Amino acid sequence: MQTYFHTNSYDTPPNKRFLGDRLVLDTRLVFVAGVVNVINRARILANQGRYDDAVWVKSSIDILKIIEGCGGKFHLRGLDNISSCHEPVVFISNHMSTLETFVFPCLIEPFMNVTFVVKDSLIKHPFFGSIMRSRDPIVVGRDNPREDFKIVMEKGKELLNKGTSVIIFPQSTRTLTFEPEKFNSLGIKLAKAAGVKVIPAAIKTDFWGYGKILKDLGPISRNKPIYMNFGEPFSIKGSGKDEHQAIVDFIQRNLNDWETT
Repeated sequence: MQTYFHTNSYDTPPNKRFLGDRLVLDTRLVFVAGVVNVINRARILANQGRYDDAVWVKSSIDILKIIEGCGGKFHLRGLDNISSCHEPVVFISNHMSTLETFVFPCLIEPFMNVTFVVKDSLIKHPFFGSIMRSRDPIVVGRDNPREDFKIVMEKGKELLNKGTSVIIFPQSTRTLTFEPEKFNSLGIKLAKAAGVKVIPAAIKTDFWGYGKILKDLGPISRNKPIYMNFGEPFSIKGSGKDEHQAIVDFIQRNLNDWETT
């Protein structure tokens, strides 16, 4: 399977060539057109039952290259914590924008099968739906927390036992600010129940904003670097309270460091 990264860290080259610089409706025309083109190709293949893991990774790499081509500057760390992991894990990350859902696959899938916990609205979406369904995600409704918990625990354990890692964004929705009190411990509970390790992920992806008409295709901000850091895998012991706090501290510490960079 195609791999774009071969070292522990990655920084977008300073001389990366821009694809375009045309501003339309407060968003980059070239950026939006490129992303829509990738998604549409993926949708067609998914509808044909041909959107497999390798093509998913290729789509993710294509999105990353479009982001870089439109001025995005990636600063990725801890990639060897993914590549050196030889067992399924639960990835637990903060959630800031659409960017991480598009880019995570090319960072993780070349080394282990992975899927997301997603809202049911995504698998029903007329444009994204078939793509998301092809990834066999864990689908929650967000209306009944008790039922969502049961779904995540049952299907999550099933996927992990079969060797598929799970990405969880414990925040209820994408947000530009990190609020630890709203960062639930569902990922910790799943990892403990399945007997697998967790990998914490801290991300800062406000380069990709929210759209006024289409939330997922908002404006981009070239002055905002893109940061991602993946921590070392670790097991859950006891109640998991200390591990949950360690993940919160990991995310908060990275966000604080990036704000001062």
